[in-house]
Amino acid sequence: MGDKRVVHIVDDEETIRKAVGFTLRTAGFVVETYASGPEFLQSADEAENGCVILDMHMPDMDGLEVQAALAQINIDMPVVVLTGNGDVALAVQAMKAGAVDFLAKPIERAILLDAIDRAFARIDRADSRTVEEAGARRLIDLLTQRERDVLEGLAQGHPNKTIAYDLGISSRTVEVHRANLMSKLGVHTLSQTLRIAFSAGMGKLP
Repeated sequence: MGDKRVVHIVDDEETIRKAVGFTLRTAGFVVETYASGPEFLQSADEAENGCVILDMHMPDMDGLEVQAALAQINIDMPVVVLTGNGDVALAVQAMKAGAVDFLAKPIERAILLDAIDRAFARIDRADSRTVEEAGARRLIDLLTQRERDVLEGLAQGHPNKTIAYDLGISSRTVEVHRANLMSKLGVHTLSQTLRIAFSAGMGKLP
């Protein structure tokens, strides 16, 4: 792919397109912007291979619908999803559909650039998924059985109250297990936690 790294920003908010675009251009990326999912999809088959930043909440097509449409036309560009609402269920759906990360607005520059770097690593290294899966399984092995149960609940898209009910424990106990497992996994956000869980094969329907 050479030194040219292209990022396609798909967001109906002009202020977000400009702000994220500026951040990425100053970091050395080539940026293309689109005001809607349909606008991006019209040119996606001719667009340069790169990373796609998708807003989750857009009026014509939401981020999940654009993800699905890209898969239908066999375009396998890594996706980073943005949202104004830190919704657990949407995070699960987006990442199960292959999103590299799920970032809440307003977006911190360092977190955005880290997600973009991982997106390009997925392109650059054909074996990155295998390596990621092996590393995730090693991390999961560090957890107690109860911590794994809580992590499985998160991977299923369940809120703390539902996990607590299913496991017969209090919501406070779920919060403690959640904090402990995130510490053991070395993560700080839900999307990082889910990425490890999915890489290790968790979150699948029975």
